[in-house]
Amino acid sequence: MASLLRIDVSPRGNASYSRRLGDTFTEAWKSAHSGGSVAERDLAVNQPTYVDIQWIQGAFSAPDQQTDAHKAALKLSDEYIAEVKAADHILITTPMYNFTVPAVLKAWIDHVVRVGVTVNYTDKGPVGQLNGKKVTVIVASAGAYVKGTPTENFNYLNPYLQHILGFIGITDVTFVNAEGGAGVQYGKISEADYLKPSEDKIAELAKA
Repeated sequence: MASLLRIDVSPRGNASYSRRLGDTFTEAWKSAHSGGSVAERDLAVNQPTYVDIQWIQGAFSAPDQQTDAHKAALKLSDEYIAEVKAADHILITTPMYNFTVPAVLKAWIDHVVRVGVTVNYTDKGPVGQLNGKKVTVIVASAGAYVKGTPTENFNYLNPYLQHILGFIGITDVTFVNAEGGAGVQYGKISEADYLKPSEDKIAELAKA
């Protein structure tokens, strides 16, 4: 049975464009995968903790050497990793903050990227352990980063996620960038016209 893990990031609730596009994806995915399961993780509502000294010490200790404090610090990491491992397809919906990922998404990543669990270091270098999964990332941004314009290199979000997901073995990553959302705010484009190109692409991606 197919399984989808949806991770939402925006704190804007129903006003969030990334969440609304995520709804489009989720409904299309359900239609295309009859009987499939959907798990949801809302990082804006249930925010991740940050890596601290107990987390670090626990993550780099043998299981039989971990203290209760270590295990408590790693509990959320264990939950996140279990969710990712159980999913065939992972959907991440996120805004872009200052050209990169919001802090809560970075905190989630720091819990999921764990040496000896999701990535192993070998004589040939790091080897990701989460192979065979598919990720779709829906990004809503106020600005636009069109090739050939002065801002084309300002998007650090896409290359960062592409790299860090590949580091843990997930190389099948597709981005849907809904750029130029500020145009809606300033009345330069309608909300429907802003969302439509992304909605069309999302509907196709969800069928795969």
